[in-house]
Amino acid sequence: MRVEIWSDVACPWCYVGKARFEKALAAFPERERVEVVHRSFELDPGRAKGDVEPVLTMLSRTYGMSEEQARAGEDNLGAQAAAEGLAYRTRGRDNGSTFDMHRLLHLAKEHGRQAELLQILYRANFAEERSVFSESDERLVELAVEAGLDEAAVRAVLADPDAYAEAVRADEREAAELGANGVPFFVLDRKYGVSGAQPAEVFTRALTQAWEAHTPLRLLDGGGDRENAADAACGPDGCAVPRD
Repeated sequence: MRVEIWSDVACPWCYVGKARFEKALAAFPERERVEVVHRSFELDPGRAKGDVEPVLTMLSRTYGMSEEQARAGEDNLGAQAAAEGLAYRTRGRDNGSTFDMHRLLHLAKEHGRQAELLQILYRANFAEERSVFSESDERLVELAVEAGLDEAAVRAVLADPDAYAEAVRADEREAAELGANGVPFFVLDRKYGVSGAQPAEVFTRALTQAWEAHTPLRLLDGGGDRENAADAACGPDGCAVPRD
């Protein structure tokens, strides 16, 4: 079964929601048979590289919050993250374009390192002092190499603005087609959707329901004689008649 997760590195609820989903997945009996794929979604797709501002300023500008409200919101997110065992800096973070990060995540997917890179990017953005948003590529190169990617390949992608650009845009178009206008957005086996950083219990129920719908019918013999069970049935050639 496949679970696809649309998210953005700049999205704090994606950071929290990923931890809650992973808690549910870790306890799911069929977890080894669940493939998780991360899809691209930019909260601010029109933002230019190098256009960086403090998170509190962005919140006030985008949502019409006072600085006091923005600070309270960050404090609440910090508490939510801490409840999931996540580090979260409520002050001093900044915000900018995540397009290059998404392009690198597609590179990482090709090399089986997507989950590692995404977690490293989340950690760097929400928990560490050094910014991931800069006109310089060096911070992203450092983080991608930490995730196990080849440095030359990473630099080649960052030097070519078209590399994986269509893959990012395709993910974003698909999100719109599925009705996702916010993230995180979880799609289970292309049958069920979960929107937002729901509690782990919600993800547990969703995984169970999707798995039950996904798996083929299993025959139960009721504890009887498996060898003769097929004799008590009717088929195209008629019904088996019991003989003494």
